[in-house]
Amino acid sequence: MPTFNYIARSAAGKRVDGTLDAADRNNAMLMLQQMECTPLSLNQAGEVPSKHASLKTRFKFNLSTGHTARMKPRAMLLFSREMADLLASGMTLGRALHTLARRDSESTYKAIVSRLRDEVVQGSALSDALRIYPDTFPQLYVSMVRAGEASGALADALTGLCIHYERVQQARGKVVQAMIYPAIVLAVGVLSVVGLMIFIVPKFSTIFDELGGAMPLPTRILMGISNGLIDYGWLILLILFGAGVAFRQYLRTADGQKWLDGQQLKMPVVSKIARANAFAHFARTLETLIRNGVPILKALTISEETVGNSVIAAEIADARARVTDGSSIAGPLAAGGVFPELLTDMLAVGEETGDLPGALSQIARRYDEELDFSIKILTTVMEPVLILGVALIIGFVAISMLMAVFDLTSGLGV
Repeated sequence: MPTFNYIARSAAGKRVDGTLDAADRNNAMLMLQQMECTPLSLNQAGEVPSKHASLKTRFKFNLSTGHTARMKPRAMLLFSREMADLLASGMTLGRALHTLARRDSESTYKAIVSRLRDEVVQGSALSDALRIYPDTFPQLYVSMVRAGEASGALADALTGLCIHYERVQQARGKVVQAMIYPAIVLAVGVLSVVGLMIFIVPKFSTIFDELGGAMPLPTRILMGISNGLIDYGWLILLILFGAGVAFRQYLRTADGQKWLDGQQLKMPVVSKIARANAFAHFARTLETLIRNGVPILKALTISEETVGNSVIAAEIADARARVTDGSSIAGPLAAGGVFPELLTDMLAVGEETGDLPGALSQIARRYDEELDFSIKILTTVMEPVLILGVALIIGFVAISMLMAVFDLTSGLGV
């Protein structure tokens, strides 16, 4: 049975060390808890010292998997909420992580929490351990946790993160929900038109050919489109699929993302949604970081990385380059012309009154309301436009068929 060397703190607050014989590290942790000791360090006999062992296991982990595991956003939010509650109740960090690691939960969640627990038990700070999983815990999360550790208010920092990410998910959910109905209308319309062209129009075409006579121009255009879809539909699908894949790959590049973000800021209605979402996210992120003691330049850097629009992020980077510690951020942000006057004026007032987090909270609330209003306008406009577009296409098909029928019947003297 393996032997573990431990350093722990007793219930009386004294440091104790010794050895334990246990089947594995988890059992050793349980034995320490039964002894009413809080583990500070726990290493198997013969292992490399904790810091080097942590780096070694981290290197092996990345080498063997090729990428780090990733929690789902809801799982990350649940982890943050439960950690905040456990720490607020007085539980130590190591014990809280061990409690969550023992839960009967999804395998990826359990593996990540177990790894975080082991890193913390070996002496790493939680903020350093979180950096192992950048896909789950972004820079904003790590910086907030580090600020909470420095101030001794880790539970409050985690609670602030929960509130922040819940608001972000709500904003994203509003945009996605607004696009569901228009997407359904568009999909049904396209399928209806394709079905008419492939299955209905060819039957009329056969009848018209048997009756003979010249068909009107709209009918000939419709027949040509129908024959093209039947004969070259597979090629059209292949071209569209290839173009879609190529366009998607282009959008994943820096130039493609910059182009897309720039177009979003120029399109009617859509630009209002993109701007309101980006400004609300910027204000909320900056407020959360400043309220938890993150320096202003670091907070601007993180806000730049998380704002979600490369054009606005570039403007934040330019403003950050003009900001020095202790100086105003409202002026540099206003100089670029991307941020609206309302936002920079409210920032300036917050700086003058010494309540910058409060001003940022008000800005986030203001642009959340604008986001809701813009989404309602978009859905109100898109629904009739899409329905009208589908109706015009189907109407063109019906009129083209009727024109041919009227011409042929009139030629027959019917």
